[in-house]
Amino acid sequence: MGDGTQPRVLVIMGSGETSPTMVTIHKALVARLRPGQPHRGVLLDTPYAFQENAADISARAQSYFARSVGLEVGLVTEADRPGQAPAAGLAAIRGSDWVFAGPGSPSYALSRWRGSQVAEALRDRIAAGTGITVIASAAAAAMGFLAVPVYEIYKAGAAPYWLEGLDLLSVLGLKVVVIPHYDNAEGGTHDTRFCYLGERRLALLERELPADSAVLGVDEHTALVIDLETQQVEVLGKGGATVRKVGLSTVLPSGSTLKLSELRDLVVNGPGGREARPSPAVAGPAAPDSTATVGSDLPELTDSAERQFESAARDRNGPAMVAAILDLETAIEAWASDTDENDNSDRARAVLRGLVVRLGKTAEGGLTDPADQLRPLVEQLIRLRASLRKDGAYAAADEIRAALAAGGIELRDSPQGTQWTLGTL
Repeated sequence: MGDGTQPRVLVIMGSGETSPTMVTIHKALVARLRPGQPHRGVLLDTPYAFQENAADISARAQSYFARSVGLEVGLVTEADRPGQAPAAGLAAIRGSDWVFAGPGSPSYALSRWRGSQVAEALRDRIAAGTGITVIASAAAAAMGFLAVPVYEIYKAGAAPYWLEGLDLLSVLGLKVVVIPHYDNAEGGTHDTRFCYLGERRLALLERELPADSAVLGVDEHTALVIDLETQQVEVLGKGGATVRKVGLSTVLPSGSTLKLSELRDLVVNGPGGREARPSPAVAGPAAPDSTATVGSDLPELTDSAERQFESAARDRNGPAMVAAILDLETAIEAWASDTDENDNSDRARAVLRGLVVRLGKTAEGGLTDPADQLRPLVEQLIRLRASLRKDGAYAAADEIRAALAAGGIELRDSPQGTQWTLGTL
């Protein structure tokens, strides 16, 4: 900000919070901080603190923000103190320039935060509009007045139900259920939108919502940025944000801006001047925004590398085959800091190994077209056969044809001459 004052911004991210696709957004947010001064940033590990690799997730996130965003981030951990961070940690949550909470389990985060000093500190921070607060993925799911227990429903098969949420957005006059991963399409043959709930289960849960509330959905690799100073709301990234009320969805695509008061009105009263439509029964992957500066996600990059390799293999272009493999390896490395819990990295590595194996097999057989190697010999034999036929030595000419056929070479005679193709033995 030009006048040197601290920004007052709340950001809700649907997913990809530590992926290459969100670097541009993070950098733009950090650029709002006071220039020429060291910035205090803190990461809350609570949503994933139960995982055996929690320390690794923290390290990857800290490395991502330092390397890709240029922000040094400290850690406020509650692994052994449910909701009771030390005084220094609580002070950091309330007063740091930048605070981040993201991946993990919404229900675990709620079990540690609900009614805790940390929840109070987060609520105070949002109410005061201190600095920049980025809440993503699992932490975002926990911040509404109700929350979806994702793992219990999608992984363990529990009947759909709501958990009591932190209700952090009530200080902004927003009575909402926050659903990240809103446009998820990992299911392929089954509906995994709405943070893996799908339409059927979300519709069941939606019936239990009070009349003055709504679902606030944020797509993957997308950020809903609320500037508390200007009272402006902006949607950035690959997808959009959605206010869903009684089955009707008001979609705010990437690039949309509106006043915070307008967002409140959508939550309370439903669609007004903005277009609303029923949620589609089947959803595909979100189309990339051609005007956005964010990059492709890892599945898209993996598919692109496979297509590049296939094309190069058809053209027998060795350097291009190698380039496809190196491009995929670079993408996997770039996404190594992503803390999102999915199998995209595992699939990309499996594809990479497969391409390397195929390159090795190609090297064994050689890239040169066998037809090019055989052409001088075959065309000489065709000329000899034509000469024999001209002299009436048809039996000898047929022996040449049979010998070539045995080697996988098919001859086709026409008034324009004899053509040949190399088939398989």
